[in-house]
Amino acid sequence: MGRNCVIANGKKKAVVEAIIAALEVRDYITEGHGERLKDIVVWMAQKVGLSDASCRNLRLFSKFHDIGKVGIPDAILFKPARLLPEEYSIMQQHCEIGYRIAQAVPELMPIAELILRHHEWWNGGGYPLKLQGEEIPIECRILALADAYDAMTNDRPYHKAMSYEEALQELRRNAGKQFDPVLTELFIALIVNQVDPVI
Repeated sequence: MGRNCVIANGKKKAVVEAIIAALEVRDYITEGHGERLKDIVVWMAQKVGLSDASCRNLRLFSKFHDIGKVGIPDAILFKPARLLPEEYSIMQQHCEIGYRIAQAVPELMPIAELILRHHEWWNGGGYPLKLQGEEIPIECRILALADAYDAMTNDRPYHKAMSYEEALQELRRNAGKQFDPVLTELFIALIVNQVDPVI
């Protein structure tokens, strides 16, 4: 029985590692992206008092939130220009693809619902469920800020990296629209001061 458990765990680990490898090959923002996000989201989670279990899930979530991109055609995923409306609609499907993948992998099941909801907006303008405000899991609201900041401050095929000051201005402009306004100020305080902010 014990040996069978070891073999089963080894197979599960191999599946997770294969998924990571697929992401690294197919998604240009994966390299270093998950690691950069992990530290920020865990810090944020601790500041807002999330449990140790939620922090563990956030670490996993930061690494696998875009897992559904393995199901998006390369021509869209790697397009060096702004996506056309029909292409953007296909790109949006990565949340649901990722949700289905996570449901099929025991290690990722705890974050399946988070993967599905990670592109929801505070004002209800996100996708795929059009959730708004506190209907959006706090883990998703935390990741949204860290993910956007990391995307803006690193080079991507269709734009050069912004300065951190420009990126923070963009986050503030979208507070109350895309981002949770309270968490936005907490995030900005972290980046600017690198100390524990008071909220």
